[in-house]
Amino acid sequence: MKLWVLSDNNTLIDRYFLGEPAVSYYIEADGLRILFDTGYSDVFWKNAQALGLSLNGLSHIVLSHGHNDHTGGLALLAQERDLTHVQLVCHPRCLLPRWYEADEIGPPESGAILSLCQYRPSAQPLFLSKNCVFLGEIPVSHSFEQRRPLGRVLLDGTQQPDLLLDDSALAIRTGEGLFIVTGCSHSGICNIVSYACAVCGDSRVAGIIGGFHLPRVNSRVEKTAEFLASLHPGPLYPCHCVSLAAKCRLMRSLDVREVGSGMCIQL
Repeated sequence: MKLWVLSDNNTLIDRYFLGEPAVSYYIEADGLRILFDTGYSDVFWKNAQALGLSLNGLSHIVLSHGHNDHTGGLALLAQERDLTHVQLVCHPRCLLPRWYEADEIGPPESGAILSLCQYRPSAQPLFLSKNCVFLGEIPVSHSFEQRRPLGRVLLDGTQQPDLLLDDSALAIRTGEGLFIVTGCSHSGICNIVSYACAVCGDSRVAGIIGGFHLPRVNSRVEKTAEFLASLHPGPLYPCHCVSLAAKCRLMRSLDVREVGSGMCIQL
């Protein structure tokens, strides 16, 4: 497995790539070529070009959830690349309109994009290959990670509190265990990891990258650190929506690595 960070809040010292408060990864695993999230703008595209990644021949686009900092680049991608044979994988609610207060925070107009690709919505675990699975809807298995509404979503013609049931992740089997790729972890990073282990039948965690949705240090961070440490995981790459203070707390008991646009992880 190889994963390139195409878009993240941070950049790395002496690596001249663009950053933005968003997520986009390019993954090669098990014969697949996956674009996981598309960031907020064209940053993912420019960084891919700078890395020499053409994004030709994508097999899948996987969307972690429907917020615009994870789906904003979809329209550009549809303009620049032939997506006829590309599978667009996400939760059935992912592409619904969304708002936070007065701001629209949902994906770009999806009708035209869906007509250009192979749309594969799934609320159930969906194996993209033998060793790579989209987890679908994440059940709550940890009491400290109950779902709470964030903004509003259009359901059945009305705006309703958004519990972000569409928030999901990828799990990739490797020889060292599961490598888990998440966007924001609105579903709870521990819920996601527990579900990935159950779906894949493997309790070994080789690593995790993505937003853990930990903006501050509180009891949730303490319980998250305790649970993750109990798994004795490989390196963790918390980024995007994880504060410096939360990362520092996780570092007390876990192998936490830096993340920035342009970096590559290989297992």
